[in-house]
Amino acid sequence: MGEFDVSKFVEKIFSPFLNQGEHPMIFTEYPFWIFFLVVLAGYSLFHKRLRVRSLFLFLVSIYFYYKTSGFFFSILLFSTILDFVIGERIYRNLDGLKATLWLAVSITINLTLLVYFKYAYFFADSFNAIFDSSWHPINHFALATNKLVGSTFRVDQILLPIGISFYTFQTMSYAIDIYRKKLKPVSHVIDFAFYVSFFPQLVAGPIVRASEFIPQIYKPYAVTKKEFGLAVFWILNGLLKKFLLADYIAVNFVDRVFDNPSMFSGLENLLALYGYSLQVYADFSGYTDIAIGIAMIMGFYLPKNFNSPYKADNCGNFWKRWHISLSTWLKDYLYIPMGGNRRGSLFSVIALSFIVLFVFLISGSWVLLFLILSLIFLVQLLGEFIPSFKGWYITNVNIMLTMLLGGLWHGASWNFVLWGGLNGLGIVIYKIWRKFSPWGNKSKWWNRAWGILITFNFVSFTRIWFRSGSTNSWEDMDGGHNILSEWFTANEMLYQLMFDFRWGLISDVVGGYYEVLLVILTGFIIHFIPEKIKNYYRNYFANLHVGFQILTSLLVVFLIYQIASTSLQPFIYFQF
Repeated sequence: MGEFDVSKFVEKIFSPFLNQGEHPMIFTEYPFWIFFLVVLAGYSLFHKRLRVRSLFLFLVSIYFYYKTSGFFFSILLFSTILDFVIGERIYRNLDGLKATLWLAVSITINLTLLVYFKYAYFFADSFNAIFDSSWHPINHFALATNKLVGSTFRVDQILLPIGISFYTFQTMSYAIDIYRKKLKPVSHVIDFAFYVSFFPQLVAGPIVRASEFIPQIYKPYAVTKKEFGLAVFWILNGLLKKFLLADYIAVNFVDRVFDNPSMFSGLENLLALYGYSLQVYADFSGYTDIAIGIAMIMGFYLPKNFNSPYKADNCGNFWKRWHISLSTWLKDYLYIPMGGNRRGSLFSVIALSFIVLFVFLISGSWVLLFLILSLIFLVQLLGEFIPSFKGWYITNVNIMLTMLLGGLWHGASWNFVLWGGLNGLGIVIYKIWRKFSPWGNKSKWWNRAWGILITFNFVSFTRIWFRSGSTNSWEDMDGGHNILSEWFTANEMLYQLMFDFRWGLISDVVGGYYEVLLVILTGFIIHFIPEKIKNYYRNYFANLHVGFQILTSLLVVFLIYQIASTSLQPFIYFQF
């Protein structure tokens, strides 16, 4: 037996904190929890001095983001400083043209950043296909960093900065709310930087409004024993969702089917769809549960991001329960500015033009472009002659545009376009159907159950395209998404569901996958537990003696250690 080498042990433990490339800091690995304990130790020294507290949490958040995304922390700093300055400029010039111009600058720069990192390869591929060229995008941010600090980051590869969609949305909403006179600018840049970069929610949400979070910056630390217990509960709840549900289902069933749908029966494909619905919920809501718990321990409260979405009895209600911070953001800053359910606007025209451009670039078909433009012209013409039709289509066009843009927010792919469009269509159809539906009386439990069943199956069905479109991330590709591969994957699954279901395999499938199917069933049963019961056991845990809470935490950690997959699954929404 060899001697114990202390230096190698110390190096193994602390190397993740120094080497960003190999060990990104995520909630599901031990380096994060060592980091969090160190943060809490430092926080205990500064929590009474508010400005120092903000500075401390900003610095540790920047370190966290560096450990997660490398040199991309510079993009975060740029966006932060930009919108802090612009927010002040807007406030000084309220009710004037300058305020509008400054707001336009904020929106333009933030959206340009988002489009550049998320869609650069897509636009390059589309441009090359249409004009028969060979242009390849350059990572100008890596190039600038190399020149400034002498680094050697690759300039021929554009990686997607983790969480860029979330923090750009936060900074944009800050400028917009000041412009709308709903918010006053933050007095100090450090406070604003802390708000934007707060590490629990930085990389995957929830999207926190400035009006919700900034007032908390100026309040003294005050966490009761019950609040601390609830925080611990949310952390444990999120970890269990991630490891015992999301990762287990993905590794043992869902990923196998989606990787090659034609190798499995339609029945297995259907069960994989149901499994993926639970996986994506457990993964994303688990992450936000952990974020909420970590923030609560430090005395900050993040908004609720999920509200038992599979209890929704229609598609519109589902999106009020799913990723609430994003859906409300899209409603307040996209749907309503387009006119909502009242009218169209210039913004509607811009959004429609953007969608048409994307569809054309994805397809590369001039014929399809002509057909789309012709359809738009005919609908507009009908609206001029039939006023009632005009009001109806304007309302529903705004809904469809919001959902289509929400789909494209996830990535440039036919699959995301279809996924967003189908969900928008689901909302529109329900609005029509409810007017004469024989099951409209939701006070009767069977009518509500029927609505929940239809909604769940519809949402799960649309995820054929969402999951297929999420198969590849930009950083895994030399030239962008393999759109054809994603398209064929979705089509293969549809074919198996429609023409190769094989009911006779039920007993074999259940017998072969009984463990993972039992986990899926258990997950859905827990999901449908009434909210009163969930609140009861949350509060029960929060009021337990600290010793019992510690013992429970140790048992959960031990359970996770025993069950966790050897290959850790990244959080699903990191790629968005």
